[in-house]
Amino acid sequence: MAAAAKNKYIRIKYLSQTIVGMAMALIVISCAGSANVVGQEPSAADTLALSTKDTISIVAVGDIMLGSAYRSKADLPPDDATGSFKHVKSFLKGDIVFGNLEGCFLDSGKSTKCKDTIGNSCFAFRMPERYAAIYKDAGFDLLSVANNHVGDFGFAGRKRTAALLDSLKINYAGLNSQPYTIFEKDSIKYGFCAFSPNDFTLQITEIDSAKSLVSFLKKHVDIVIVSFHGGGEGATFEHVPKTKEIFYKEDRGDVYAFSHAVIDAGADIVLGHGPHVTRAVEVYKNKFIAYSLGNFCTYGQFNLNGPNGFAPLLNIKLNNRGDFLYADVVSTRQTKLSRLTIDQNHTALKKIVSLTDSDFAGHRLTFSDKKIRVKD
Repeated sequence: MAAAAKNKYIRIKYLSQTIVGMAMALIVISCAGSANVVGQEPSAADTLALSTKDTISIVAVGDIMLGSAYRSKADLPPDDATGSFKHVKSFLKGDIVFGNLEGCFLDSGKSTKCKDTIGNSCFAFRMPERYAAIYKDAGFDLLSVANNHVGDFGFAGRKRTAALLDSLKINYAGLNSQPYTIFEKDSIKYGFCAFSPNDFTLQITEIDSAKSLVSFLKKHVDIVIVSFHGGGEGATFEHVPKTKEIFYKEDRGDVYAFSHAVIDAGADIVLGHGPHVTRAVEVYKNKFIAYSLGNFCTYGQFNLNGPNGFAPLLNIKLNNRGDFLYADVVSTRQTKLSRLTIDQNHTALKKIVSLTDSDFAGHRLTFSDKKIRVKD
């Protein structure tokens, strides 16, 4: 069976099993403090635990790639990435700390998507395996692996990345082999799934399938977190167009329709990334949507010019029903020399304000004291 057809078959098989509530093959449910369980569906007795916790804090950032050893070690930072988060680490504290893992962890190997010739424009990211522990030390406990770089080094890259994240007890999802994860923290059960338009990942363009998965998760957890990697890339794609986005002849999804659909199906928060720039935010049916969290910590070959160099760090507060309360916004900046720092000019926040006003006229959000709130 051809690879593309086989991947399509796997997704269809997995989703049909989800709908009828049967045990799902190759699905890993990771639970805090316990070993991963393969192919086991959560029982009704394990689900929807009532919690006395009133406020949940979800810290969310965008793309993270700490440096790639392919094709040259010149694209690794001089401190071997140990200081990548030193200026923001105090803000990476919450019940959940989320980011998009833009690449794989692998110590050797050639890219399966790039020709091995020097000087072409193909980007492939292979972080040294030792860098995985830096994510853990920084506080990240939830990562999306649904993006256009998780497959840069084929099955070997995906397999090694999954093994390292499992060993560090960092929750992740988005691959066909791990479409979702369920875990518990402080008596609250979370479900997480992630989507992109790329091979070996759950497809952002298959909205009905996404709704089915979210609906399934909502029956078994308290809070459903959805992530997507979608939309066009760069400074000309700052706006949410509310239609399908085509970039380099590739369907990057309709992120507006997708976000609303998964919330209709039971998602409590939607966290977007992929455009490499900050985009607007929205509150829909009391649920928070970030349409793009930009380049957060991306060393090496990334374009950091103009709006590509600024990104928000959001600390989003939800009640224990998943409804949005407010969000604190920390604006960050990256340059090739200074790397990731706090932006005292609050550029990312200003972008969120202007883009939200432009793309969602009539919204009921307020922006003051570096906070996002809903008008009373």
